[in-house]
Amino acid sequence: MNLIYAVLAFLMALVFSLAGVTRVGSWLIERRNPPIGEFADINGARIHYVHVPAPANAELPPIVFIHGASANLRDQMLPLRPLLDGRAEMLFFDRPGHGWSGRGPGNNEDPSAQANTIAALMDRLGMKKAVIVGHSFGGAVTTAFGREHPDRTLGLVFLAPATHPWPGGATSWYYNLTTMPVVGWLFSETLTYPAGTLQMADATTCVFSPNKVPNNYAGEASIPLVLRPSAFRANATDVAGLYRYALGAAPHYAEIEAPTVVISGDRDKVVYAHIHSVGLVRDIAGAELVWVHNLGHKPDWIAPDLVVGAIEKVAGKDIDLQALAKTVEARIAGDAYGTDRCADIKVPQAELAPT
Repeated sequence: MNLIYAVLAFLMALVFSLAGVTRVGSWLIERRNPPIGEFADINGARIHYVHVPAPANAELPPIVFIHGASANLRDQMLPLRPLLDGRAEMLFFDRPGHGWSGRGPGNNEDPSAQANTIAALMDRLGMKKAVIVGHSFGGAVTTAFGREHPDRTLGLVFLAPATHPWPGGATSWYYNLTTMPVVGWLFSETLTYPAGTLQMADATTCVFSPNKVPNNYAGEASIPLVLRPSAFRANATDVAGLYRYALGAAPHYAEIEAPTVVISGDRDKVVYAHIHSVGLVRDIAGAELVWVHNLGHKPDWIAPDLVVGAIEKVAGKDIDLQALAKTVEARIAGDAYGTDRCADIKVPQAELAPT
């Protein structure tokens, strides 16, 4: 009996120690990555955003950027804002529960709720219509915005999107664990910070692979913010619920009428590009697929010039995106970073058949 008590005491001490490490680590992360924008209370959530007002001689319409899982507004703002400053009004924001945005009671449902939050934030800022640019999980939110707010949508640009049901619907085990009652809360409060810190470099390599991770990417883009327990739970809820959302939403993508461009790489190691990107182009009338050879999951950082070209294209400019893609391909043709550690996603041929 004494042995049992000793083991229990050890486990309790370990849990409290890990919780303490996580609290201190989260405090340090916030000290190193303070908010850089403004805040607005939207639909019960305190949303953090950076709004770049329209220049007097804007040549492009307003643009709203929607970041992916595990990220925040910096992830798109750093590579894309310098190329668009002085050309358009821009809105970068932390999706509910990510970065410095609160989750709020209405954003736990699905990407549709987050799209409604975006529309409300646009109302607050006086943005009537915009081109919507979504990366990865942000692609699912972009489809929701295009379907449910067509009067606010001037065009859609998808970057390595996650939008359709995929084989088996599986996600990483830690997302599913984190969404479990009690156990998930305990996991996020004790283990996600130390384990995530150890794994972040390798995970980032695989997100970019076969392309090179930009110098100090994680630090500059404030990626460690996702390791705070509340942010990790929000991220896990988003990712774990995506398959269920896609099952119901994908049959309705044909309702989207806005000009659409989808940019995807054939070496994406995060999402099934042949399912999501090809599916969007199949489902949305007139959509253009820009398929880039040897590009991974990060068109926003690796091919920002192509992304800007896509924005220009849906805004009505005459842009040859396929020619731009060839320029990007020539630039990254020799990239082979992380290919020894990060496996390519293989899609069964049966899954590639049109549905």
